[in-house]
Amino acid sequence: MQKLVLSLCFICGLFFIASTSNAQFRKIPGVVTDSFKEKYPNAKTVSWKDNVTAFTASFTMDGDQYQAKYNSKGEWQQTEKKIKQEAIPASVKDGLSKSKYADWKIGNVTERYLPGDKVEYIIGVSNGTLSKRVLTFNSDGQLQKDGITL
Repeated sequence: MQKLVLSLCFICGLFFIASTSNAQFRKIPGVVTDSFKEKYPNAKTVSWKDNVTAFTASFTMDGDQYQAKYNSKGEWQQTEKKIKQEAIPASVKDGLSKSKYADWKIGNVTERYLPGDKVEYIIGVSNGTLSKRVLTFNSDGQLQKDGITL
């Protein structure tokens, strides 16, 4: 019985170590890294993460931290960077001020670049209690998505 308990503890330990490890289990395809280098030739301190269905490159460029996502064919999907509240464009600030969340406190703000030269702004807001939302605005200031967060 003691051997069974020890074996189970050993297996659980292996699962814990494997789940907390950031090891790369497969190589990032050359088509993905080539596509990244073409789009971001000035990127510095690049690190890759394999997300099973996509690959994410974290990097710095011009003093900002970015994350770019690519599919396994090397097609760029999106790039995100955190921005300061002061950097929110006027059109998005106007859209937020006209929404039902106008008096909520602004938290994290992310600028998301998408194919077709589209830009979205993801704004975390809270009302001072336990209510938090994640709002997605297009560059014209129109609310595109309103999601609940914990």
